[in-house]
Amino acid sequence: MKCLAIDDEPLALDIIKDFCGKIEYVHLIASYTNPVEAVKMLNQQDIDLIFLDIQMPNISGMEFIRSIKNPPLVIFTTAFTNYALDGFELNALDYLVKPFSFERFFKAVNKAYEIYTLRNKKNIVTIENYPEARESIKYLMVKVEYTTVKLDLQQILYVEGLKDYVKIYSGKKPILTKSTMKNIEEKLPADEFVRVHKSFIVAFPKIEYIENNRIIIGEKRIPIGNQFKKAFYNMLESKKL
Repeated sequence: MKCLAIDDEPLALDIIKDFCGKIEYVHLIASYTNPVEAVKMLNQQDIDLIFLDIQMPNISGMEFIRSIKNPPLVIFTTAFTNYALDGFELNALDYLVKPFSFERFFKAVNKAYEIYTLRNKKNIVTIENYPEARESIKYLMVKVEYTTVKLDLQQILYVEGLKDYVKIYSGKKPILTKSTMKNIEEKLPADEFVRVHKSFIVAFPKIEYIENNRIIIGEKRIPIGNQFKKAFYNMLESKKL
């Protein structure tokens, strides 16, 4: 991964440089004490990851990221703990509070490397880049706080809408992510997942039986909403022997 480090404290940059040197798949291209000076490098090269301080003179790390079109992955590095929410809203990959250990640094970098690897594997497509290939997608990359989780579609039982969030149920612990039902419905293959209620999407292969306009998956009973009945029962009819 090609990386940049931006911090107004030279000592902090030295620490990041030292830590990066211990990880073979991390290549620190350059470091800057002034964020503005990094813009030229971002325009010249494809940078995969930025280690970015938040509180800096003239322009903050938050303002800097907001000013960049299609920014790389970002790991914020800061001496302050009160920026976590802002970092989340900017989709920061992680948030390191100074002084951080190599172990904590390595953990954050591993998150970035996993996403970098998935993005650059030629045999893996993403729904966002290839919407026409949606039927062949086998997994979703789901943002959970500062972590991105790879979720196998075959594991999903159903999805529940909770205002500005959705809760994805599988055989494991439910995953809560900030999204809308419409957004996640568009990303799921239409021949396997069906919207049955304003608050529920079900995995058709996981349905055990249907009783009194309710779908039973394990111990969960999911209502079939009036506006979704026709589409659901049409799908059901098409799959009957």
